[in-house]
Amino acid sequence: MLLTPNPQALATLKKHWGYDCFRPMQERIVSSLLAGHDTCVVMPTGGGKSLCYQLPAAMQPQHTVIVISPLIALMQDQIAQLTQMGIPAATLNSSLPSTEQFNIMRRAMDGEFRLLYLGPERLVRDDTIPWLKRVPVGFFAIDEAHCISEWGHEFRPEYRRLSALREHFPDRPIAAFTASATRRVRHDILEQLRLRNADRYIASFHRSNLRYIVRMCEDRQQQQQLLMGTLRHHAGSSVIVYSPTIRRVEETVDFLQEKGIAAIAYHGQMDSATRRRNQERWTSDECRVIVGTLAFGLGINKAAVRAVIHLSLPQSVEQYYQEAGRAGRDGQPAECLLLWQNRDIGLLAYFIEKIADSSEKRRAWQRYRDICGFAGSAVCRHLQICRHFGETPKWQTCGACDVCGTQPAWTMIGATPAVRERSVTACYNEPAPALNQVNEDLIEYLREWRRDAAQRQNVPAFVVMHDSTLEELCRVRPKALTDLRRIPGFGEKKVASYGPAILDAFGRFERGSRARPKAANLSRPLRETRELLTQGRTFEEIASIRSRQVATVVAAAAEMIETGQLEFQPSWMAPERLSLIEQACEKHGVHRLRILKDALPPEITFDEIKLVIAHRAANRNQPSS
Repeated sequence: MLLTPNPQALATLKKHWGYDCFRPMQERIVSSLLAGHDTCVVMPTGGGKSLCYQLPAAMQPQHTVIVISPLIALMQDQIAQLTQMGIPAATLNSSLPSTEQFNIMRRAMDGEFRLLYLGPERLVRDDTIPWLKRVPVGFFAIDEAHCISEWGHEFRPEYRRLSALREHFPDRPIAAFTASATRRVRHDILEQLRLRNADRYIASFHRSNLRYIVRMCEDRQQQQQLLMGTLRHHAGSSVIVYSPTIRRVEETVDFLQEKGIAAIAYHGQMDSATRRRNQERWTSDECRVIVGTLAFGLGINKAAVRAVIHLSLPQSVEQYYQEAGRAGRDGQPAECLLLWQNRDIGLLAYFIEKIADSSEKRRAWQRYRDICGFAGSAVCRHLQICRHFGETPKWQTCGACDVCGTQPAWTMIGATPAVRERSVTACYNEPAPALNQVNEDLIEYLREWRRDAAQRQNVPAFVVMHDSTLEELCRVRPKALTDLRRIPGFGEKKVASYGPAILDAFGRFERGSRARPKAANLSRPLRETRELLTQGRTFEEIASIRSRQVATVVAAAAEMIETGQLEFQPSWMAPERLSLIEQACEKHGVHRLRILKDALPPEITFDEIKLVIAHRAANRNQPSS
């Protein structure tokens, strides 16, 4: 259906967001919602989905758009951004004091908000629907709509009850938004939400600026060569590393810090304040590498991520596409490395077998087959992803994945002959993308200004200014407020709020001011572990002191032993256990821990085996007299 362009929509885009034009599909989606149509939108991460429902809300002062979103933190970030642009918005959730909740409910009934964010569990409370019927609802926007489908990779039962919206609000449009829905999930969304003659907008799943590199590797090769090679290539750029377990997150952070790479952790066992702080340190460029479990990333609004590295097989192709898609949202080249090991397959199968519900288990096995097929296939990675989501490209080769012969030179270390043969003429080792000749001192100075401004307001750095806006600011180097108005991302409210301070910052830079020197990284996990060991502390005590898993501490000790930074202490295990492990190493070699473990008595642990292997390696590395 052809929709008439709306000049008012473009004017609103410029006024609040500071952009002169829409991204692909955005204007058509906005027009659908303004026309009162049910709508289903499938658009990749970074495509600008949230603007599609926020802009119509800004254009309808007599109505409130109700946004259903699964994460409180995500809602809070979006509200902070809207407030910065001068668009009234609020959220209602259980973390707020009851008096504040009551105040927001009253103001919503008075029509004070253009957008009101609710969690799905809030919407199904008995007292919510009667109250919402007194709010001037314009339409409902369901974010992360794939959560409503049992076939989706993030099914949430509370989303299923959103089907009642059509019953209670038969005349209000409903819009569903998702980044990762297969054809089957899309049909389920339409059915569950009871959308009527919905306008459907499905963007291509082909992210041509992303290079997909998939490698099966051994544990040591994964960290020492492939992970380190990628991080060194992208030194100074923002990188996300996904690790399968909390223990692996901690081990990886410790490993990187000891190698001189500043990295921070993000996982579910951290308290919420620490998680929030670590996320903010990464988004504001205080620390460029974040290592997280899959708990990290939903709603992250950082465009200039140059690499996303997975250290194990994800649970599904949808999960991988969503997580890898956090790279290169600025449209510049970025790399997505999936570094998996044989043991990942067994681990996924182990957890699937623990699923009690037979239907869910069947769906989990299908996802398992899909991701294993993706990892092991010799078909173009981009083509596989497009086909998985029901898209049929006309091309057969992308020129931007390992299968099609585009592979970074540093990932070829230890590659199988088949991989080498496939990529022998196509390896590349070009420098990471530069910031189009932007003065590095200037961009660091403006990043520091942005961090300070964000901290004063207690908001994330990207709320003050997106990376792309900051870089354009450094290229233009404005002299007056009129220059700021020509920079994408500066709407009227932001120019008024930040303009004078930004111009003042440029003036200080011209007069010789520079970013404060970064404090030396005092977090040296291996040195701390070594000091505690030399004090006679046990591995268990050190794990408690450092808030780490015992296995993480043992891995750190083993690395130091092997590199000659720590002496192996026979007192760490009984002499007979040490002797048995030594004999097993002589007989079976040291390259397969599982073979050694199976050959030894069951009471001997993996940790003990790792320490003895490190001790043997240290002895081999000693120069002969």
